[in-house]
Amino acid sequence: MIAIRRPSAGRVLLWLLVLAGAAAVTIRFAGGLGAVTHLSDQFPWGVWIGFDVMVGVALAAGAFTLNATVHLFHLDRYGGLLRPAVLTGFLGYLMVIIALLVDLGRPWNIWHPIIMWNPHSVMFEVAWCVMLYTAVLGLEFGQAVLERLRLWRLLQIARMSIGPLVVAAVILSTLHQSSLGSLFLIAPGKLHPLWYTALLPVLFFISAVAVGLAMATVEAAAAARLFRHRLDLPVLVGLSRATLIILTVYLGLKVLDIAVRGAWTALFVPGVERLMFGLEMGVGVILPLLLLSVNHFSRSAPGITLASALVVVGVVLNRLNVAVTGMLGSSGALYVPAWTEVLITVSIVAAGILAYLWVMEHLPIGPPHGPRPVDGPNGAPWEMA
Repeated sequence: MIAIRRPSAGRVLLWLLVLAGAAAVTIRFAGGLGAVTHLSDQFPWGVWIGFDVMVGVALAAGAFTLNATVHLFHLDRYGGLLRPAVLTGFLGYLMVIIALLVDLGRPWNIWHPIIMWNPHSVMFEVAWCVMLYTAVLGLEFGQAVLERLRLWRLLQIARMSIGPLVVAAVILSTLHQSSLGSLFLIAPGKLHPLWYTALLPVLFFISAVAVGLAMATVEAAAAARLFRHRLDLPVLVGLSRATLIILTVYLGLKVLDIAVRGAWTALFVPGVERLMFGLEMGVGVILPLLLLSVNHFSRSAPGITLASALVVVGVVLNRLNVAVTGMLGSSGALYVPAWTEVLITVSIVAAGILAYLWVMEHLPIGPPHGPRPVDGPNGAPWEMA
């Protein structure tokens, strides 16, 4: 008799969210954007662009960050975190594409940038980078599929392409992580001065690197808890030190930029912008910097995980502030996301989590504490990339 494994309460909840989101998406395509959103001509970019795209792309940055760390800088001790990071990045970009299909007024035209070239458009560059980078991540992730199917010859060929794939991944990700910031440079009179700066592309890229390292740490801690893997503390310490340096650079540039532009006066103007900016910098930058500077926290797995989680929260707040909070005041619109907007976003995230759990359980992604040998033909070990 075959035993049927009872799904956990968490997975049941995730599936319910996915089904509810699918129903809301059906209403969106049947009745248009107005049926499920509070978007308007005055404020056409809401939580779907702010979170699904801006945040989604940032949180998927662990793939290019770890690729550069392992393959370009040859820091092999972080190799065990690479495949989970690539998986997260691949699923993250797929979720961004799905969210765009829901958000676009005419989603059937999403293929237009392939043949309708406009090299002077930042959005054109972002579209091509997202398409190409998703393809690169798919090819890199495909190695785990080939390994699971024991297609050794194809796997050997795939591994021969790892160098060009990594270079392409780092270049493409660098381009579009910064280009998302460039999108808002065309709105100097609309984006609030606390966030509008010519350094916005640079700040977006630096914060993407920081959150990529932080996501790798949070993901390793979560996987260790879910799949009973051992955490490699020296690896986490190394990531946390790199995060500390990058956050310090980010904070220094941010403070210097605000001082040079004279935008510090906006800090004394009461309003939601000042509150959200304070939360973004306090919770997402200053507090993790303090935690990572204290030996008690910077040398323990719970302390490093907490600081990394705060970095993730800070980048989420930053992207939402740039795309939503900082643009609301000049638009003259009153925008509060409809519950269906939030539901669709949550359901896409839930689908991504379910896909991640399934892949981790069925493909040789590997424990996050280090590479493990996988049997190749005739029992020969294949080392994980």
